[in-house]
Amino acid sequence: MQRLDLRQLLQQKLSPQQIQFIKLLQIPTAELEMRIKEELEINPALEEGAEQPEDQYSDTDSDEYGDNDDDYGKDDVDINDYLNDDEISGYKMQGDRGGEDEDDREMPIAVASSLTDQLMDQLGFLDLDDKQHIIGMQLIGSIDNDGYIRRDLSAISNDLAFSQNVDASEEEIEEVLHMIQTFDPAGIAARDLPECLLLQLHRRDQDETIILAERILEDAFDEFTKKHYQKIQSKFSVSEDELKKAIDIITKLNPKPGGAGAGMTRIQYIIPDFILTNNNGQLELSLNSRNAPDLRISRSYADMFDAYDKSDKKDKKLKETVTFVKQKLDAAKWFIDAIRQRQNTLLRTMESIIKYQHNFFLEGDESELRPMILKDIAEDIGMDISTVSRVANSKAVQTEFGIYPLKYFFSEGIATDSGEDASSREVKHILKEIIEGESKRKPLSDEKIEQILNEKGYNIARRTVAKYREQLNIPVARLRKEL
Repeated sequence: MQRLDLRQLLQQKLSPQQIQFIKLLQIPTAELEMRIKEELEINPALEEGAEQPEDQYSDTDSDEYGDNDDDYGKDDVDINDYLNDDEISGYKMQGDRGGEDEDDREMPIAVASSLTDQLMDQLGFLDLDDKQHIIGMQLIGSIDNDGYIRRDLSAISNDLAFSQNVDASEEEIEEVLHMIQTFDPAGIAARDLPECLLLQLHRRDQDETIILAERILEDAFDEFTKKHYQKIQSKFSVSEDELKKAIDIITKLNPKPGGAGAGMTRIQYIIPDFILTNNNGQLELSLNSRNAPDLRISRSYADMFDAYDKSDKKDKKLKETVTFVKQKLDAAKWFIDAIRQRQNTLLRTMESIIKYQHNFFLEGDESELRPMILKDIAEDIGMDISTVSRVANSKAVQTEFGIYPLKYFFSEGIATDSGEDASSREVKHILKEIIEGESKRKPLSDEKIEQILNEKGYNIARRTVAKYREQLNIPVARLRKEL
């Protein structure tokens, strides 16, 4: 049965400009440059350069283009010049593809040899038959980012059978694998960590220390990882000094011979969004110039739209052209407004952070960091927490003490005996100093660290000590033990 009724609903919807602003706000400086270039390519009504004075759109709503009485010049624009079919097509397609008259320019590309290329080159120097060469290529292709072959040889045998139509036994594959394991870098193509370290030791001159290190990896690797040194001493009947020399050699070996990304390392440069300088105790904040591009609305497009009032509005092609031009002008104005709003939000957020962490920015001392959460900044600048979060998660500031991500300055508070709150980052800094100053022969337990922090006036529980220690990537006391 169908019913007709009235319902009152309250909905919140983001306007296209708000959505655009949110997207622009959360991207870092490097991506902003690409985003601006992209917008310049797809919108011919947007231009680089400082905004011209007395622009007809500076104080007008985007829906009122053409209502301004200002005359841009005595020279009238002939709207018929823009009604050619090819021209209209050009407007619609601009940004979707490069112009046919554009020159193709070759960009210089940095050439670097990847790990796979290096291994393939070394494979070519071996005296292998066709079958062995195919097996070798398959094995090299199975090496992961860390330089290991973690797949079973049986699985590699199946791959060879199905993809290469090569029937190879596990013994044949292992024979070629041992050849590849002699390649550089040392330890490559190992199947686990002990084998990787052993491959590196086998290339050393075989003295008593190297032999002991090999025995530890072969017969006492579990005790070694757990740092049960006394068990290893009694197992091999060696002195503490002999054991220390062997362990020093093992710990200096490379556990990841493939490096990061198997020769395809991506280097990410941090481009600061803010630059903070200390001018005789006066902190001066400025936006990175890349965050403040000069953009303006194209005068030729504005003139073209203004000429509409002087033309025949009944012409169908004219209407299509004017609609297109107006859409591009609206989009250009929205984009410029979003960039300006982004700059304003960034500056207001950073100024509030500087106000909260003023002492740190003066001296660069971590102990001067105050407890500060997103809510503190949001309330101070009168914005939503989600807005502050978008700024803090992807932006950085350049100071005299280095470049810091904004999220570095946010931390929870820890109560102290004095009744004040200390930043959790300050507590982590002190915890790190305590561990660095401990005796490595008898590392401090979390309970002991808790007692030391409590004596210093920080009311902190053992589980919080463990949490902060893990966040600092510091292992438990047993794994910090050294001979």
